[in-house]
Order: sequence, then structure tokens, then C-alpha cells
Amino acid sequence: MRLGIFGGTFDPPHVGHVAAAHGAVAAMALGRVLFVPAGAPPQKHGHASAEDRFRMTVLAAEDEPTFAVSRIELDRPGPSYTVDTLRALSGADDLFFICGADAIRDLPTWHEWEELPKLAHFVGVTRPGTTWPPVPYATYVPMDGVDVSSTEIRERVAAGQPIAGLVAPKVEAYIREHALYVR
Repeated sequence: MRLGIFGGTFDPPHVGHVAAAHGAVAAMALGRVLFVPAGAPPQKHGHASAEDRFRMTVLAAEDEPTFAVSRIELDRPGPSYTVDTLRALSGADDLFFICGADAIRDLPTWHEWEELPKLAHFVGVTRPGTTWPPVPYATYVPMDGVDVSSTEIRERVAAGQPIAGLVAPKVEAYIREHALYVR
């Protein structure tokens, strides 16, 4: 099976993440997408706890039959290195690592980055109006019409602005119920 591994902080997961996963499924003929929220991201600091980010990702993915969510990085101690996750998930499946195109540009800053293209093909999701130079280990999937970021959502919540339509209704309710991202 062709398995997409969608790694990220998902702080919070939003409609752009879901659209990106659908785009990767269509572009790469993936049989399944496994969302992998980072437990302890070495290059970013989470605003919500790892457990809250995991629960929101489950809510964002639960109505999608080809999506699942993994705790692999939350349950493993230490920093959440993509190379460790891909090694743990390697096996019979063809792995496709889904991420933002900017992450592919920054790949040389990742832990043991030279090993990553040996473990998975990279699928870089591009925001509207952006292009990226080709690299042999990546395919770019344009996401026209979906331009939302987790940063924007956190800022809107902190400012008391609505986020309806930017996240799944269940994720919005979770954010509100747990008072996430408020100042």
C-alpha cells in the first residue's frame, strides 16, 4: 500500500491540513494518510500541549475514511525526529511524507536529513501563488484555494475573532472548551 505520513505540529489542525491530505491522496494515489502530530518538535515550540494537539487532530480526521492519526511521536521519549518515525513505520508500505513545501526547502536542517529521502518520497504541499525549485526526492502538490495557517488561527482565537470555516467544527469546539490559544 502507498501510505502517506503527514507530520506536523498541528497546532491546531485546520482545513488546509485536511485539503493537503486529500490533495496528496489524489496526486500520489495513496491508500491511506496517517497524521503524526509531533510530540516534542525540535524546531518549533507548541502552543497547545502535545495531548491537546493529538486530540484535535483525531477530531479533524475522524470523518475521513482514508485518514488515521498516530501517537508514535507522542509516546516515544525525546525529540520528535522524522527520521525515527519513518524508520519505525518502514516496512512493506511505500512511504510518502507529506509536509509543507517550505519544509522540503529546510530539509537540510533536519536531524539525519540525508537519510530521509531513502526512507520516503516527499510530497510538498504548496500554498497558493508559490513555486519551489524541483528536487529529485520530492513531488509538489499545489493547494489552490486553501490559504490558512495555524499561526493565523491562534492569532484569531487570541484576538477573540471567529475561526469558523478555518477548522473543523469539532476542533473549534475543542479549542473553545479547553480555552486554547487565549491570552
